This record gives sequence, structure tokens and C-alpha cells, in this order.
Amino acid sequence: MDLSLLLGVVLGFGLIGVSIAISGHLGAYWDFESVLITLGGSMAATMVNFSIKELASVWHVMKVAITSKETNPNEIIATIVRFAEISRREGLLALEERAQELDEPFLQKGIQLVVDGTDPELVRGILEIELNYMEERHSIGQRIFERMGGYCPAFGMIGTLIGLIMMLQQADDAGNLVKGMGVALITTLYGVILANLVFLPIADRLRLKNDKEVLVKEIMIEGILSIRAGENPRIVEEKLNAFLPRYRKISRGEAVEPIAEEVRTGAQA
Repeated sequence: MDLSLLLGVVLGFGLIGVSIAISGHLGAYWDFESVLITLGGSMAATMVNFSIKELASVWHVMKVAITSKETNPNEIIATIVRFAEISRREGLLALEERAQELDEPFLQKGIQLVVDGTDPELVRGILEIELNYMEERHSIGQRIFERMGGYCPAFGMIGTLIGLIMMLQQADDAGNLVKGMGVALITTLYGVILANLVFLPIADRLRLKNDKEVLVKEIMIEGILSIRAGENPRIVEEKLNAFLPRYRKISRGEAVEPIAEEVRTGAQA
């Protein structure tokens, strides 16, 4: 488990709770009606936006978000270079048995296509289709959390309007006036906190994980095609290492321009 997600959420709610406790009564900031409006309304709107099958994948998406397991690109490059050396020394057929020992299905599939003598463009096409499908599958989870992050503040404002209407309708009753004011203010607070401390950060986290995984898959595709072309293992290593600066930038969350096409162009030249 990646503790940064858990620690971030706990620390965020903890600091907000402590600041409230210092300045006033913590219980005054709890309102079940506001929770129903903000969280319940956001979940209902999300259900309208997505199918049941897509929503059922949220639990798997959450598992991906909290896990710290990531494919190390350096290990992938080392594996591909080793396969390139074997291919140059013993031939492509020597890779078939070793490919079955790989723990990475995408790389295993690509090596098997090469061993079977598949045309390089067809190999690229098959692997890129699978890569695009993976990106689309990952984007569903990202969009779900992005939508919930957008809906929460909106339903917080709806709760504010409901509270104001309650105040106007029962302005002569001091008790209901205070209750309506509480609903009006707390729902907005709930919506902003849930959006900016839970849903939107998780969506960004999923996007970064997806970008890293896509880049590793691009490294695999270029390596597999290099093996198919019979390139020198040292050239293969240098070409694949060109991807690593981009991987480090993605890890830091920086915006970068794709370099995969540049690598392909350089290889062809």
C-alpha cells in the first residue's frame, strides 16, 4: 500500500478537525442532512453519468490508487536488452521458452509475436491497440472521480440554496432559522472538502499512474520491435534509455511532450 494517499487524506481531515476544535465546537460542523445532499447527490449524479458496469470498477480503481506497486522501467529495459543479446546469439526461436517465464503479459505477448515471425508493423499495430484499450479502461476510473469532484461543490451549492429557502420560509421560527443556516453553510463546506481532498486528488493520482504505465508499455513496444529488427543490444539499450527522462518527469507530475515518435524517427534514420 502507498501510504502517501492514506496519510494525505488523514492529515488533511485531521488538520481541518483540529482547526475547528480550536476555534469552536467540532460537533457543530456535523450535519447528516448536509451529507445526504452533498455526498448522496454527487453519487446519484455519477450513477446517471456512468453505467453500472463502469461504476462497479470503482473498487478495483481504488485498489490501483492506493497500491504502491509500479513496473520499474530500468528492469524492463534490462530484460529487453538481455532478450536482444539472446536473439543475436541464438536466434529468435530461443526467446520462446524464456518469454513464458516473464511476469509481464504485455511484454510476453510481444515477444511471442516476434518469435512467431509476425510482420513488424502488425506487431506494432496489435500492441498499440492493446495499449489504447488499456488507456480507455483506465480513463473510466479517472473520469468517475473527476465527475464526483465536480459534482460535490455543485451539490454543496444546492444544499446552500435549500438552507436559504428553509430560512426564508420559516423566518419567524428562530430554531428553524438556525437549522436552515447550518444546512446552507455546511453543505458548501462538505462539497469543497470532499472535492479537493478526496475525489480530485485520487483522479490526478490515477492519471499519473496511467501515464507511467503507458510509458513503460511504449518502452516495451520499441524494445520488442528492436529485437525483431535484430538491432545491436547496445543500440537497443541506448534507445530505450532515452525514455527515462520522460518517466522521471511524469513521476514529478511535470507536463512533457511525447518522445516515442522522436525515438522511432531517430531509429529509422
